[in-house]
Amino acid sequence: MAVTYNKDLGTKQKALAVNLDPRIYGSFAEIGAGQDVAANFFKAGASSGTIAKTMSAYDMVVSDAIYGTQKVRRYVSEPRLMAMLEHEYGLIVERLSAQRGENTTFFALCDTISALNYHKTNEGHGWMGLRFQLKPNGPYNDVVLHVKLLDNDNNMQQQAVGVLGVNLLYACFYYHENPPLFLLSLMDDLSTDRIQIDMIRFEGPDFEKVDNRLMSLHLVKYGFSDAAVFGPDGENQQPSEALYKKHAVVIRGRFRPVINVHLDMLNTGVKQFMQEADVDKDNVMVVAELTLQSLKERDADPLAEIDEKDFLDRVDILCSLGQTVMISNFHEYYKLVAYLSKITKLKLGVVLGYPNLEYIFAEEHYQDLQGGILESFATLFSRKVKLFIYPTLRDGVIYNCLRFNPPPHLIDLYRYLIANNKIEDIRHYRESNLNVQTDKVLQMIKQGTTGWEEYVPAEVATMIKDRCLFGFACETPDKVASATTISGENTD
Repeated sequence: MAVTYNKDLGTKQKALAVNLDPRIYGSFAEIGAGQDVAANFFKAGASSGTIAKTMSAYDMVVSDAIYGTQKVRRYVSEPRLMAMLEHEYGLIVERLSAQRGENTTFFALCDTISALNYHKTNEGHGWMGLRFQLKPNGPYNDVVLHVKLLDNDNNMQQQAVGVLGVNLLYACFYYHENPPLFLLSLMDDLSTDRIQIDMIRFEGPDFEKVDNRLMSLHLVKYGFSDAAVFGPDGENQQPSEALYKKHAVVIRGRFRPVINVHLDMLNTGVKQFMQEADVDKDNVMVVAELTLQSLKERDADPLAEIDEKDFLDRVDILCSLGQTVMISNFHEYYKLVAYLSKITKLKLGVVLGYPNLEYIFAEEHYQDLQGGILESFATLFSRKVKLFIYPTLRDGVIYNCLRFNPPPHLIDLYRYLIANNKIEDIRHYRESNLNVQTDKVLQMIKQGTTGWEEYVPAEVATMIKDRCLFGFACETPDKVASATTISGENTD
């Protein structure tokens, strides 16, 4: 059923529209943060047309008795949410399908939320999901999301959860055919000052064409979250859970395409990070990060649209190499470190090329900070962060930390960082990689120039050819003679 999106449609209007729809019927189960989702449907009127049951299980023993005991006893978690959805949806179908299954699309909306406590010592967040049918007696679909609650008041956080729940239920039944529109509607009557949605997953036969990695991109693109993460299997992950109590090593790049330099940077950088005395080698997560700006052409207009196919091409390659991928809106490195430092207190490593070291010490990038470059460095070079610098080749000279010359008034600051083991050159790199420039390799691929395969990992070359990625012509009549030089400075 196609419905025109009306961003001015209020929460009460949405709840009433659902209540008056004779097809939609189901149950609500909410743990923590009040009962505001179900309450909105009760207050809208005609709620008997929608609500079969509402319930809560605040007591942990009671919750375990109903939904089962989890291996990890975290009640605000995705496993707990999934157990709730399984139980509640199963009951509604079991009890009511014989009576009204021919004319009803059943649903179960569940959430487990930790709102701000009385002393305001925690961060509000939670999981919410809907299991629902789009056809009577049809198969079910799931939409699962994680939300951060940003209001500085418990009641306001509960109210925000209530609005989000109404938006989710309405979107599942009326906007399911248009996932980007679906996402935008989740913020109706809300704002990113009140909530952030940092993970969403669509599953089920009616969402077969939805790529959840693309939904992660949209979350960041729309400003609903600063970052989104998905694993090598392409499954969306909630950043805080994926990186919880882990060391993280991040490499930022355009990865268009992934070339041998990237893998050498990653392998050598991670190896040196593992040798740090305060790093647990068995608890390290490696993340390949793409910023929104890096998903556009170089020097593109900031308002230019992102090529979604190009994005997925890059992600497919990274995932095929076993990489966890992060999409972020952190143009500056100190913002990335600040974000990660909120998730884990363990040591972080950042692997970057020499040109990015120059960028970090360029003061014009910090004019919006009252404390300027010192304020940014206070975050970037916190006690638990270290930069690993991959060298670059310029005019036949290898540039690394020893050859770096910051502005005169920052020389002492730079020496301090070196002396205190905050910045370190990557050693044992492959010097032949310094002759390779990503943009030149991309140009060779597009032009069909022979020999580009030697500059990318074998599995990447195979994928580019098989899937005609990055402008590669699968059937090129005449290969261009290999005359393109690839020497130069690699900035990725």
